[in-house]
Amino acid sequence: MSKSTKMGVVQLTVLTIVNMMGSGIIMLPTRLAEVGTLSIISWLVTAVGSMALAWAFAKCGMYSRKSGGMGGYAEYAFGKSGNFMANYTYGVSLLIANVAIAISAVGYGTELVGVTLTPVQIGIATIVVLWICTLANIGGARITGQISGITVWGVIVPVVGLCVIGWFWFSPARYVSAWNPHHLPLFSAVGSSIAMTLWAFLGLESACANAEVVENPERNVPIAVLGGTLGAAVIYIVSTNVIAGIVPNLDLAHSTAPFGLAFAQMFTPTVGKVIMGLMVMSCCGSLLGWQFTIAQVFKSSADEGYFPKIFSRVTNANAPVQGMLTIVIFQSLLSLMTISPSLNSQFNVLVNLAVVTNIIPYILSMAALVIIQKAANVDPGKAKAANVIALVGAIYSFYALYSSGEEAMLYGAIVTFMGWTLYGLVSPRFELKNRPG
Repeated sequence: MSKSTKMGVVQLTVLTIVNMMGSGIIMLPTRLAEVGTLSIISWLVTAVGSMALAWAFAKCGMYSRKSGGMGGYAEYAFGKSGNFMANYTYGVSLLIANVAIAISAVGYGTELVGVTLTPVQIGIATIVVLWICTLANIGGARITGQISGITVWGVIVPVVGLCVIGWFWFSPARYVSAWNPHHLPLFSAVGSSIAMTLWAFLGLESACANAEVVENPERNVPIAVLGGTLGAAVIYIVSTNVIAGIVPNLDLAHSTAPFGLAFAQMFTPTVGKVIMGLMVMSCCGSLLGWQFTIAQVFKSSADEGYFPKIFSRVTNANAPVQGMLTIVIFQSLLSLMTISPSLNSQFNVLVNLAVVTNIIPYILSMAALVIIQKAANVDPGKAKAANVIALVGAIYSFYALYSSGEEAMLYGAIVTFMGWTLYGLVSPRFELKNRPG
C-alpha cells in the first residue's frame, strides 16, 4: 500500500474514538446517577487505567508476530491454553455485552413510544431486537459495515453536541446537590461505578488492529491509541457530568433514556423524542455490527480448532450464518436468565458480567508483554517503560474485577473455570501435536 493511501495519525485517532463510543455510553448517565456526581472520580481512575491498557495493547500489536489479537498475545506467555482462554472469555464477553446493547435499545424504544413493559416483556423485546439484528447480517460484512458506519453518528452527534451546548442549561447547584445522594463512603462509591465506566471503553484493544494501513505505525499507532482513548474519556466525562447538572438526580436515576430526557429538558419533548429515535437507530446499528463481529471472533477460534466447526461455516456471502444463529440462541436464553425487576437492573447485571469476562484477556495480554518484547529484541530501556505501563493496566484491571461485585465475580469465575474444562476437550490436538512418540 502506497504512503498516500495510508491513514495519518489524526485519521486513526478519530477512527479510534468512533470505534470506542458506539452505544456504550447511552445508559451510563442513569447508572452513574445512582452513585452521584462523585462518579467523576471513577471516570478519572478509569481514564488512566484505560490509557495504560491502550498503550500496552499498542505495544503488543506492534511487536507480536502471532495472529489472533489478544489470543495471539497471550500465547507468548501461556501457550495454546492461554490463547484459547483469551479467545473464549473475549467471545463470551461480547456475547453478553450485545445483550446489554439490545436492552439499551429497548429502554430508549419504550420511552420513545411511551409504553411501560413488565420484566418479562422487556426480556422478550430484547430477544426480538437481537434476532432482527442477527438476521439482518445474512447479507454479509459489506452491508453490515455500511449500515453501522452511518448509524454510529446517531450517538456521536447528540453526545458531542451535549458536551458543547449543554453548558447553557447546566446548574452548578444541581450538580453539587447530586454529589453523593446516598451518603456512601468514598471508596465504596468510586468502586461501585468503576465497572460501569470501564464498560464505555471496552473495545480499546481493537484500536491497534489497523497498524498495517497506517503511516509510520511504530510512532503513530501508540499516539493514536492514547489520543483516541483520551479523546473518548473527555467526551464521556463531559457529557455524563453535564447531564447531571441539567436533569435532577432522582429523575436521571430512574430514566431508561437519559440523553433523551436531557434534550427534552433543554428544548422540548419533541426534540427529546428525536434524540431517543437517533439513539435507538444507533443501538440497532451498533448491535448489527457487533453481532457480525462476534460471529467472526467465534469463526476465527473455530478455524484454529478451539470452538466447534459450526462457527466456521459461511454462506456464499461469506457470512457465518450458522454461527450467528447459534450465538443468538444463547443470547436469547441469557436475556431470559437475567430478567430483573427493572430494565436498569438487568442492564447493570449484564454490564458487570461483560466487564469481568472481558478483563480476563486484558490481564493475560498485559502479562505477556514482557516476553513479546523479549522475542522482538526490543531495547531494554524501552521495554522496561512499556512493562511498567502494562503493570499499571493490570493493577487497574484487578481493581475493576474487585469493583464489579460479588455476583458478577461469581458468575464470571464459573464461566472462566468452565473454559478450562472446554480446553481440556480440545487440548489433545495442540498439546500432543509436537510431542515425540
